Amino acid sequence: MNQGQEAMEALITKIFTNISSLKAAYIQLQSAHTPYDSDKIQSADKLVIDELKSLSELKHFYRDSNPKLTSASPQDSRLVAEIQEQQNLLKTYEVMVKKFQSQIQNKDSEILELQQQILESNQKKGKLEKKLKQRGLQAKELEDFEENSFFSTELTPDLFSSAAEAAYKAIHDFSKPLINLMKAAGWDLDAAANAIQPAVVYAKRSHQKYAFESHICQRMFSGFEKESFSVEHDDLTISNEGFFHQFLALRVMDPLDVLSQNPDSIFGKFCRGKYLSVIHPKMESSFFGSLDQRNYVVSGGHPRTPFYQAFLKLAKSIWLLHRLALSFDPHVTLFQVREGTEFSEVYMESIVKNVIVGEGDQRAMVGFMVMPGFKIGGSVIQCQVYLSGAKCAE
Repeated sequence: MNQGQEAMEALITKIFTNISSLKAAYIQLQSAHTPYDSDKIQSADKLVIDELKSLSELKHFYRDSNPKLTSASPQDSRLVAEIQEQQNLLKTYEVMVKKFQSQIQNKDSEILELQQQILESNQKKGKLEKKLKQRGLQAKELEDFEENSFFSTELTPDLFSSAAEAAYKAIHDFSKPLINLMKAAGWDLDAAANAIQPAVVYAKRSHQKYAFESHICQRMFSGFEKESFSVEHDDLTISNEGFFHQFLALRVMDPLDVLSQNPDSIFGKFCRGKYLSVIHPKMESSFFGSLDQRNYVVSGGHPRTPFYQAFLKLAKSIWLLHRLALSFDPHVTLFQVREGTEFSEVYMESIVKNVIVGEGDQRAMVGFMVMPGFKIGGSVIQCQVYLSGAKCAE
């Protein structure tokens, strides 16, 4: 074999190797589209283009080396036919590559558009979170809003249990500013606690806070067993589903926004009535130096003061619990226990978790009830009680 034939064989080998590499790159480009992967597509596209350039360079090299190509020999004829075939294949690949490049550009445009939409959504989310935080809803509560089972959409006993826990937490949270205002106004907390729950022996002086929580609970849950919740309004027949829809609608809304839209709604009347019941005129006068806020509420308004907004969070949690209780068939019922009742672990739970319940023949007795209990069908949610004369474990 002379040098010309060897060079020709080497050229043919390079052409076949280049075609094989081009096919592999083309397959890789196709694979990158299912599933769509922009990075893999761009990488495969670059490989295809590189292989096309190499094939084009081989074509130009052959033409430059053989300017007067003829079909004088079978070897030349076979090479000419092979080159022609590869040129046709090259054109096909070039068309496909242009098609894929067009698809890539379209996908890139779609990605940019989606990225812009995500950016705008994040900006809106940031503004919404800022507004919620300004209204007192902190980051932890935002997480609870999304993750807590209280915001489940299925009507289950667990949902009611979570709502009851949220209601007690709201009572506990509202008692804090109430007690702080008492202290700031120079109240005798011992005397105030004794006026609410007389002759109770507290294991610790700090436990007097439960007497104030008990007062809030008694007033807020008064009328809970009635469908109207002691709110005067036109008699309307509402189904279980209707009450559940009310629960779903209000749970995601800021109570002040709801009242701003319709201050005289049933919920608005409920908030006004409960505020006037929980906060005595003498109490309010000593806190704020006047009855201006109370008079504003009596006249049908809902003030935007921090104290009233704190109360609205409490009112919303109790109202939601009531709407949810009426969503069940049969309705969830409330039960209470009197002071002096013997403690029962079935129906009661000590509000103080590290308490020593009864020693020897002595039986634990209820000093007073803090949070009522509930019956859901055959299930029981225990009421929260403070035990008289109990001791706390160290």
